[in-house]
Amino acid sequence: MPCMVAPSILSADFAHLKAAIDLINESEADYFHVDVMDGVFVPNISFGFPVMKALQKHAQKLLDVHLMIVEPDRYIEDFKKAGAGALHVHYEACNHLHRTIQAIKHHGMKAGVAINPHTPINSLEDIIRDVDVVLVMSVNPGFGGQKFIEHTFDKVLRLKQLIIDSSSKAKIEIDGGVDLDNALPLLRCGADILVAGNTVFSSPNPKEAIKFLKDPL
Repeated sequence: MPCMVAPSILSADFAHLKAAIDLINESEADYFHVDVMDGVFVPNISFGFPVMKALQKHAQKLLDVHLMIVEPDRYIEDFKKAGAGALHVHYEACNHLHRTIQAIKHHGMKAGVAINPHTPINSLEDIIRDVDVVLVMSVNPGFGGQKFIEHTFDKVLRLKQLIIDSSSKAKIEIDGGVDLDNALPLLRCGADILVAGNTVFSSPNPKEAIKFLKDPL
């Protein structure tokens, strides 16, 4: 049961960012996952448009951008210009989520809604038909390298059932603590896209790690 894999550039060695970009370009990965943090919505700051533009210049695959920021509506057009092909906003950060999702689509990007570990699946009932992706946080957002939250498996099962019951076409993306051990159980629960940071960039053979994550059977 092959899936899509999106290595998280946040885990790359930023002293050698071009080498990390080339590695992902040359691998079987499907996307570049780009975590943007503002130090307000989450207790960390990552990077913004200068890094995005460097990625845009060299990346040969879709930029899958995850906004962990407050007031994401202010920057939708800017992220489109910076090369984002998919843009995920947090359910918890949007006062008018439907309007935000429509704005993302208006600018020609795939629209995703991300949910924190504590946010229940039934919160998505009124938006599930409008999004292209639901990004399930399997760690508390803000830092890389955290331990996978086991309750995520049950959450993915319930989300998959909601998608089926709603006749939605949304894909399920998992972000946080994804590794070579939990990849297959996640796919069996219904996940479509796996975000992997440390699992890829800390591996002695990142390309082989990506290949395994794509088809862990």
